[in-house]
Amino acid sequence: MSRSETRLACALLLAAVLAGYGTAAADTRTRVATAERADAARPRGRSAAPKRVPARFEVVDATAFTITEQARIGGDARTQYDAALRLLEQERYAEGVALMLQVADRQPDVTAPQINLGIAYERMGDLERAEASFAKALELNPNHPVVHDELGLLYREAGRFAEARASYEKALAIHPGFHFAHRNLAILCDVYLNDLPCALTHYEAYAQAEPDDKEVQKWIADLRNRTGR
Repeated sequence: MSRSETRLACALLLAAVLAGYGTAAADTRTRVATAERADAARPRGRSAAPKRVPARFEVVDATAFTITEQARIGGDARTQYDAALRLLEQERYAEGVALMLQVADRQPDVTAPQINLGIAYERMGDLERAEASFAKALELNPNHPVVHDELGLLYREAGRFAEARASYEKALAIHPGFHFAHRNLAILCDVYLNDLPCALTHYEAYAQAEPDDKEVQKWIADLRNRTGR
């Protein structure tokens, strides 16, 4: 049976919510949505002034799992960011990367552009630049679980399996409820490392959050049969 790793949409399609605006849904390796949570302290409506206002990066999936990043982003940078995301959604990677680099230059303290660049470079086959972008994101936030998960995917693709495992485990150490990281680690242990107890443990952890994932339920049944559990 084929095993497909899972990626949060915040990596490629993380929408910056600015002054009460901006929801989006997109498919990467799994379908999730970006959405805003209520924040009474933040002004409502679109701000007419070009000042930098608090923005909230939030990813929400069907199980209400969220990862939130607080940041400050200017209106012009937000417009560029959205345009870059649209280009990346359309797989116009060269154009999207060029524009996202401008956003990263304008917002050097925000991880989202660097994560997006890492995903784009990876899909373009440039793993060296992808890793460099993820490294920049970790310089900004060493404890960003999504970045560690993305590095796990990159290392797995590059055949660096021990590093992939360490990255997934780091993501889970930071955020034990990050069920996509459980799934990705399970696939790594199952398919690439032949560590069946590890695979079963993390498939089961993922299934607690996603009990309706019938494919993973089949993998769990298969592993339980093979391991006698």
